[in-house]
Amino acid sequence: MQFTAEQIANLLQGTVEGNSEVVVDQLSKIEESGPSSLTFLSNPKYEQYIYQIEAGVIVVNEDLILQKPVKSTLIRVKNAYSAFTELLKLYDQLLNDRSGIEDNVFIHETAKIGQDHYIGCFSYIGKQVKIGDQVKIYPQVYIGDNVEIADGTVIYPGVKIYRDCKIGKQVIIHAGAIIGSDGFGFAPQEDGSYAKIPQIGNVIVEDAVEIGSNTVIDRATLGSTIIRKGVKLDNLIQIAHNVEIGENTVIAAQTGISGSTKIAEQVVLGGQVGVVGHISIAKGTQVQAQSGVNKSLKEENKKWGGSPAFPYNNELRSQVLYAKLPEMEKRIAELERQLKDKNNS
Repeated sequence: MQFTAEQIANLLQGTVEGNSEVVVDQLSKIEESGPSSLTFLSNPKYEQYIYQIEAGVIVVNEDLILQKPVKSTLIRVKNAYSAFTELLKLYDQLLNDRSGIEDNVFIHETAKIGQDHYIGCFSYIGKQVKIGDQVKIYPQVYIGDNVEIADGTVIYPGVKIYRDCKIGKQVIIHAGAIIGSDGFGFAPQEDGSYAKIPQIGNVIVEDAVEIGSNTVIDRATLGSTIIRKGVKLDNLIQIAHNVEIGENTVIAAQTGISGSTKIAEQVVLGGQVGVVGHISIAKGTQVQAQSGVNKSLKEENKKWGGSPAFPYNNELRSQVLYAKLPEMEKRIAELERQLKDKNNS
């Protein structure tokens, strides 16, 4: 796909400075750009590169003052970072512009599918499924009975969505994710064995959620496991049965959230955070990576760290003390030796 500087400027509502007819066909990092590259500069730390490289087109802030001549064509915009983000979105849409139903797809006769859809080969769509308009379902996706998927959602290869789950609008589910598998529910028996508790609830994923590769969201025992609007989940996350995650919460990879925990809106959980079940986490909470949350965090907009987690500033002070422990041990041993020698003299 090729575009001229003028076409890009019109798209971004920017101003061309240089050759408006120069053609680019790839997006690149500024330090790796070549004559056919389109790149951007927003961080002053990278300004040196615009005087060194020969990129075809560079998107820059309109208030950038050049210190030297440049060989590239510039497009000046109000915010180069935001403008380039829009270009990335457009480029991604062009790359993934697919439509129609490929061969070897099973669609049950009771399923209802909207307009402008794409369904990749070897996908399975069960009974009474409802799929909205402009939904993209990539190859080898399983969609169980009574699942609902709203407009504009994208489901990448190998995703499994179990029966009765509901997926909102403009959701992105990456490869290998599993939505609606059974919650970890087992009842201990007198003989030491465990009896499985049927999990008859579902998972509700609201609008504008993104779910990373190989993330698993368990269905509720009763009721629903709920992922609210705007939540962003990284890869390799485990969300247990009956958990509720509030709007615009962000959770990094390898985090595990135990059953029936309620997480409020705008929470940030770092990578490898462990959260016990049946607790609540307040709005705006931030939890440092590799922390363990073993009780409810009730204060809003507070930072936590450590395992078990406690206030973040205290955690930082504790880390300083931990580093000094070997030295303190030596000093104590030396004091004990001196005291012993004094008592023996």
